[in-house]
Amino acid sequence: MDKRLEINIKIEVVESENDLDDAWQLLIQKAKEASYSAYAPYSDFNVGAAVQLDNNIIVTGNNQENAVYPTGLCAERVALFAASSQYPKNAVKRMAIMAQKGKKGKFLPATPCGGCRQAISEYETKGKIPIRVLMMGPHHTLYLVNNSDSLLPLKFSPDSLT
Repeated sequence: MDKRLEINIKIEVVESENDLDDAWQLLIQKAKEASYSAYAPYSDFNVGAAVQLDNNIIVTGNNQENAVYPTGLCAERVALFAASSQYPKNAVKRMAIMAQKGKKGKFLPATPCGGCRQAISEYETKGKIPIRVLMMGPHHTLYLVNNSDSLLPLKFSPDSLT
């Protein structure tokens, strides 16, 4: 018996920031601004993330490197952890991620690492609403996913612990 699981992932491709509504454009701007103050002396890969909560407050984060590489932290998790710390009762409803080599304002394709994808999934579960994530794709297009399932389809979840 041949059994297969087929997973379909939907990613919306947005040609330009100008094709997005004002709320997304503001979130992108905040993520870009956050990337300028990233602490990335080793990789020079500066990432900024901005999350918008269900009360419309925006919290930003950026990557924080360390000479002992595994102890640094990605921008996505910095933003999520800061939001949860400052606004523990508010759900995250969307996130924008922007990355640049150096601090020249030339933004590059960047998607969350596996650990960040898991963290996004966790905060989606905590907030009980999907988190929409916008990230830079190739050729300055933007990728938009509607929830963490599109980033991590076979994710570890609270149900995995029962």
